[in-house]
Amino acid sequence: MGPGEVAAGVMRFEVSHRTTYSYRLPVAQSYNLMHLQPRAFARQSVIHHSLLIDPAPVTSTSVIDYFGNAATLLRIEDEHSELVVHSRSTIDVAAPPAIDPAATTPWEDVTYRAHLPDGGLDAGVLQFACTSRLTPASREVRAFARESFPARRPVLAGAMHMTRRMFETFKFDPTATDVSTPIMRVLEIRRGVCQDFAHLAIAALRTLGIPSRYVSGYLLTRPPPGQVKLKGADASHAWLSVWAPETGWVDFDPTNGIMPSMEHITVAYGRDYEDISPISGVLLGGGDQRMSVAVDVESFD
Repeated sequence: MGPGEVAAGVMRFEVSHRTTYSYRLPVAQSYNLMHLQPRAFARQSVIHHSLLIDPAPVTSTSVIDYFGNAATLLRIEDEHSELVVHSRSTIDVAAPPAIDPAATTPWEDVTYRAHLPDGGLDAGVLQFACTSRLTPASREVRAFARESFPARRPVLAGAMHMTRRMFETFKFDPTATDVSTPIMRVLEIRRGVCQDFAHLAIAALRTLGIPSRYVSGYLLTRPPPGQVKLKGADASHAWLSVWAPETGWVDFDPTNGIMPSMEHITVAYGRDYEDISPISGVLLGGGDQRMSVAVDVESFD
């Protein structure tokens, strides 16, 4: 293939993710951890990634975090009242292999293996069977999970059942929750955003001992027929992966009721959002702050 050509069966994406923080008072100094570079793995290749920071950092260090995600550590010393972080990426995504959820191991057997000292599962799988701060266990969450996991149901068939059930019975409502809303509230009101739905599904699976992990990324969105796609109107997205012995990790998107294919772009994965938030850190000064985000996802298939 020549420069710029895309292989058959692959979609190429250009992603622009611009975040602006405006502070009421000047910030004297800040330290930031960023998860904005898409992750490279078997069916996803990162062709290009750049990060523009204003004001420019004194130091910028690229690292691989505990979960194998690309991350950037920044130190900013210039006094500023506004911080702009602009991530731009070019990514190739291939379709995942065809999977029959009904042909996977019964969920009880997966749980049994995950809790045996010699169950044959490595730490990279076992660590995602445990609860985290944003995915706590409760009787209510376990009861919610059991509706999709009757006795001996194949583990990925149960995950697919839960994915579709959440899509049909929960309403996407960005005004109903915020980043601090607990999953018990989401379960109660049956409303929220992709982050809420992913956390609830993960918590439910983990109450049964099924390994599952949080995935952050982007989703190609399409405008209604006859309308032009608005610039900056896309958004980051979240979904989850579930582990089965036959397949390894398989993605599920309860917000859209599907198993993701080529139009989901993975940035990072961890136990929950706190492990892989796009931008986190500490700062000296600033006072109150406002954040605005503009995301564009364009495809070239």
